[in-house]
Amino acid sequence: MSADGEERLPHVFALERRDSARMRGLSWFQWGSLVVATLILGLGLTFWPGRVGMTVLVVTHLAFGFSGAWRVLLVVASLRPPPAAAEPKRLPRYSILVALYDEAEVVPQLVSALSRIDYPAQLLEGFLLLEAHDRATKDAIEAVTLPPWLNVLIVPPGSPTTKPRALNYGFARCHGDLVTVYDAEDRPHPLQLREAAARFRSDGTGRLACLQAPLRIVRVGATRSPMFDRQFALEYAALFEVMLPGLARLGLPFPLGGTSNHFRADVLRAIGGWDAHNVTEDADLGFRLHRQGWRMDVITRPTIESPPGGLQDWLPQRVRWMKGFMQTWGVHTRRPWCLDVRGGVSLIMTLGMALAAAAAHAPSVAWVTASVMVAAVMGLAPATPPASLAVLTSGMFGAWLTIGIGAHRAGLRYGPRAVMESPAYWSILTLAFGHAVWRLISEPFLWDKTRHQPDCVAEAGPGDLDGPISTA
Repeated sequence: MSADGEERLPHVFALERRDSARMRGLSWFQWGSLVVATLILGLGLTFWPGRVGMTVLVVTHLAFGFSGAWRVLLVVASLRPPPAAAEPKRLPRYSILVALYDEAEVVPQLVSALSRIDYPAQLLEGFLLLEAHDRATKDAIEAVTLPPWLNVLIVPPGSPTTKPRALNYGFARCHGDLVTVYDAEDRPHPLQLREAAARFRSDGTGRLACLQAPLRIVRVGATRSPMFDRQFALEYAALFEVMLPGLARLGLPFPLGGTSNHFRADVLRAIGGWDAHNVTEDADLGFRLHRQGWRMDVITRPTIESPPGGLQDWLPQRVRWMKGFMQTWGVHTRRPWCLDVRGGVSLIMTLGMALAAAAAHAPSVAWVTASVMVAAVMGLAPATPPASLAVLTSGMFGAWLTIGIGAHRAGLRYGPRAVMESPAYWSILTLAFGHAVWRLISEPFLWDKTRHQPDCVAEAGPGDLDGPISTA
């Protein structure tokens, strides 16, 4: 047990405290920035309250207006497809890591999907990473037949009990030249590893460290949460089909998805693996790679996932994401100059704006709704400032544009019902944001488990994943 209360695993990965979410305090730069901002705001409110209010309003308008323009820029940038690459004659050795906790229900589906990966078995090794006390998942694995290259690895008890801690433990035992991470409910395209291997081999710069595959949400069978399923699938479509490809084409870093990211193993070892204390270790890792001079890109063959379900399942997942975004923001603003300008812009426009938008969604919708209702009752025109209404409207249309294009690329339907639902869905993000702030203070390293249920077609495999994906 280390002095800061972290129980170390027997592996070589150890991040400096200032580069990890386990350091909860502010850096000298963050303290200095906070003090200066507080003094300026205090003086302004004391001597020029009207000007300060106007300045805050103008800055807010500019920020959200720029966010809408940013989305359009990413749409345009994403029109250029990622470079094609021929499969190398000699494929590299590949390692697959899957961290499991309380996943007994989906084990048969997972093993079925992994067994369909089209890659030479002699070049594959895989580890199902189990927590020592998770007897139910262990029993479920013993009841199925694993491919010869897939092994079970028990992670020793310790803290924090997080996915990245388990990944670090498994990665220390990997021998592959390339390594990828999958989640329990994933159904990766059978040719995904071959595409990633080809892209790495064709990289002429020597700086390509990570490739992100698109994640596509498919609901199989009936659902009790159609709105959440639909909006979650569309949200993923906007992110993985438009925003991440756009960022990649612009040469900017981006927060990785929690699954289906493919790494050069030597680079991942050199930068210290995953941050075991960050509950969105994927988001952190994308910016840490950029900070150390590496670049990322995307590939085209997707991984199919199921939606989390209704509010009772969606909310804990989203709270964890928001909390992890806050942790990642805190880590990478301790020394923002290490990110350079491109990294700083991407950090602000991805994690920063995601947090700001989540905080503002419900108040903005409530403000517009109240203004319209009051005006209707009194028989007056709504007294909403035109500039504020224009910014809000342009932001919504920018989001709808991104979602619409992403839905088309992912093969999802995007009709009037989905458009009308989205403000309500976005408003619920404010609830997740508030929960996340409290959880960051009270339980920063607690991993909110997403409950997974098997699809009805586990034995059917991934299907024709080159064709359109049906329904959201």
